Amino acid sequence: MDEGFWVFGYGSLMWAPEFPVAEQVIAQADGWRRSFCLRSLCHRGTVERPGLVLGLEEWPGHVCTGLALRVEDRLWPEVSARIRAREMVTEAYRETQLPLALADGRRVEALAYVMRKDHVQYCGELAPEAQAEIIAGAAGGRGPNADYLYNTVAHLAELGIPDDGLAALAARVRALRA
Repeated sequence: MDEGFWVFGYGSLMWAPEFPVAEQVIAQADGWRRSFCLRSLCHRGTVERPGLVLGLEEWPGHVCTGLALRVEDRLWPEVSARIRAREMVTEAYRETQLPLALADGRRVEALAYVMRKDHVQYCGELAPEAQAEIIAGAAGGRGPNADYLYNTVAHLAELGIPDDGLAALAARVRALRA
């Protein structure tokens, strides 16, 4: 049987993986949190006006819930190269294997892109108000920064994954853009 390879999606990979997904299962990564901690210089912002995108930060005591996405063995070389090209544009992430607990009881190792706190684009201590200001006004090669936030919040809600912090941030951004 084709067991495939797994990728952990905690942001846009959940709603726009851009590769064939053989299976998707809600998954948890213990000791990690999703946060708007990465200044985006190309996808959702520019060098002149950086946006913010999600990073996966190591955070003891937290659990990040997202999606485990399985890729068929035969597709893995091409898919992993495409994901790497997408996620490693500025090398702000570190590519790693994370243990995940799947909602159906399985445990898998998944490719994940985690934040490098030593990278110049890391900005993990921004207050929600500052995050909202940045996200409300930024846009990059993949479109408005606000759309990235709205899509993530909508997809998390659709999956039944609560994230009150992101929902509140989306409300702040909507108010600023109104």
